[in-house]
Amino acid sequence: MAHVWANLLEVRTWLMNLDDAQLELVIFDCDGVLVDSEHIANSTLVGLLAEIGVEMTVQESFDMFRGRTLSNAFEIVESRFGKRVPEGLADQFYSRMDVAFRRDLKPVPGVVEALDKISLPMCVASSGPHHMMQTTLGVTGLLERFEGRIFSAVDVGRGKPFPDLFLHAAERMRANPEQCVVVEDAVTGVQAAVAARMSVLGYADHSTQELLERAGATVFNDMAELPALLGM
Repeated sequence: MAHVWANLLEVRTWLMNLDDAQLELVIFDCDGVLVDSEHIANSTLVGLLAEIGVEMTVQESFDMFRGRTLSNAFEIVESRFGKRVPEGLADQFYSRMDVAFRRDLKPVPGVVEALDKISLPMCVASSGPHHMMQTTLGVTGLLERFEGRIFSAVDVGRGKPFPDLFLHAAERMRANPEQCVVVEDAVTGVQAAVAARMSVLGYADHSTQELLERAGATVFNDMAELPALLGM
């Protein structure tokens, strides 16, 4: 109960300190924030890794790879499991993901209604490649909302947890980093936002709330809360 009250106090402090006249941009992560893709992606990855002799659960995949690029995930696999990731595995992953997303992918619950209430400029900055975001945002009907304002870790030298991607997004959107708010669900993303000197709201489930708070996010658990947190 003490933890719940502490979180409510943090959100209330956020609201008291928020001057929406100074906010210039809201930067959304994609997977797990706009599109409900995390379980599909991790289930697909776990199945693919099993085929090369790397066994893990979907939850372990979440914990190990959330917020990271696929190439970074493969580097971790090779380092931790001593298995060489064969050429072409990334292509197999994206091919299987494309099929699964077109069949099963939905927007994150409540995000469409939240976006309708936000009047600030918005963009997307994700660890995922552009072609995958074209699919995920397209399938879920969100692509038109962000067309021309979608940025990927492939656009910069370093992905999250480095600040490069968020700084790149702010520069392209002509926004002051200190007047940007990032909406993230991964610790690496929160770390990147903090490193970029941006405020960060962490969209959390029960397993990630404390981790996101420790990384520097003000945490919320329901997309219906987001417009109010942004002063809408």
